[in-house]
Amino acid sequence: MDVRNQTRVAEFIFLGFSGVPHGQFYLFLAFLAIYMVTVIGNSVIFTLIQLDSHLHSPMYFFLSHLSCLDICYSSVTVPKILANFLRQRHTISYHQCMAQMFFLMTFAGSENVLLAVMAYDRYVAICQPLHYSQLMSSQVRVPLAVASWIWGLLNSVLHTALATNLSFCGANQIHHIFCDVPPLLKIACSDTYINEVALHAATVFVGVSPFMLVLISYIYILAAILRINSNTGRHKAFSTCASHLIVVILYFGLANLNYNRPSSGYSLEMDTMVSTLYCIITPMLNPLIYSLRNKEVKGALWKVLGGQRKKYTSPVRQ
Repeated sequence: MDVRNQTRVAEFIFLGFSGVPHGQFYLFLAFLAIYMVTVIGNSVIFTLIQLDSHLHSPMYFFLSHLSCLDICYSSVTVPKILANFLRQRHTISYHQCMAQMFFLMTFAGSENVLLAVMAYDRYVAICQPLHYSQLMSSQVRVPLAVASWIWGLLNSVLHTALATNLSFCGANQIHHIFCDVPPLLKIACSDTYINEVALHAATVFVGVSPFMLVLISYIYILAAILRINSNTGRHKAFSTCASHLIVVILYFGLANLNYNRPSSGYSLEMDTMVSTLYCIITPMLNPLIYSLRNKEVKGALWKVLGGQRKKYTSPVRQ
């Protein structure tokens, strides 16, 4: 008889919120509110970009993909968490776990690369403004967006395929709030060497490499801004990338805490908090950051709501 069939568990139990057994209903309300804000906020951003011709520029094209990713990213984890809050046992079936991990890694990997692409877009807009239309034409930006999705998909296919070959010997308690590669490797009883090698490789190609591209882009952007003589010019140039920079700091900072912290010295409560911030709170904050700091987005929203659109000028000619 196949040993793998003997050791494969039927379901996993999440221990992430086990420390608050009497506050499940209040957690349900809090996560439901967060999820609704995430879906509505990102849907509004996506819809405004499609409807308003003033937002049909490369920057907003990539922002529409980011909003779509955030909706998908949040929808992979939060609905299952909400369902478990209404049950005594926080469980997920084996096949649902594999599916959740697959889609989670797809959207997370795609967002990493997309944020790097958006940083390159801001670099071209500020450092190469005369060639912006050519360097960010539809023949360039569409393949870049598609490549972001494909990059995340390929990374996810690899890790999910490797995870399905793991054996768990009856161990089914995951010290986490959703299915992800590191928590599953901790409870696996089969050899995880190949999985760990793949995970480290993904950290470099899907995590570190996009972050380095973002960092290099902003070094050039900062150098270009400092060469601008007037304070007004520097402020206008920086305002075009401020929202993206805030999102990058939040996303990569929390991703680093979530995946690259030491194995010792962190409690289950700390793991739960970091994972919640990274996978649930960040997708909610992104549309708020972009809408609150962006005159064009606020102008488009005001127009859709039937108000008189205020006159504004784009900080960088596109």
